[in-house]
Amino acid sequence: MTGDETSRFVRLRVEMVVEVEDAEQLTGAALARVAEDERMPAEERAHAESVVKEDGAEALAYLVDPFDLVSDVPGIELTQASWSSEMIDYDPDAPDWDPDEDDDDDGESDGDDEHDAEYGHEAMYGRDDRLA
Repeated sequence: MTGDETSRFVRLRVEMVVEVEDAEQLTGAALARVAEDERMPAEERAHAESVVKEDGAEALAYLVDPFDLVSDVPGIELTQASWSSEMIDYDPDAPDWDPDEDDDDDGESDGDDEHDAEYGHEAMYGRDDRLA
C-alpha cells in the first residue's frame, strides 16, 4: 500500500464487563437461542447445550452477536467477527484493576478463551448472510 492509499478496513475493539444478575434467566435465553438455530448440527447443538448449562460466560457468548452492534451503522459492512467471554474476578473499587491487563498487542489469542467457528462464535459476514 502506498502513501496515497488508505485501508478501507477498521478493527473495532470493544471490551465490556457485565454482571450476571440472574444466571437461570441467562442460561434459559441461551438455550432458547441454541434451540432455534436451524443451521446448527445435532452434535454441535448437544455440546452447546451442555456448555451453556455449565458456564454463564458461554451462555452469554451464545447470546452476543457483533453484527447487532454495527448493523445499523451506515456505510459499513461487517467483514469478520470473533469474540470471547470468560468469568472474571472484578472489583471496580480495587486500585490495581486494569481492564487492559490481558490485552495482546500482537492480535493473537492465547487460545484458551477464544471461541471459534465450531461453536458458532466466529463468523465471516458477507452482504447477504444476515438477510437470508
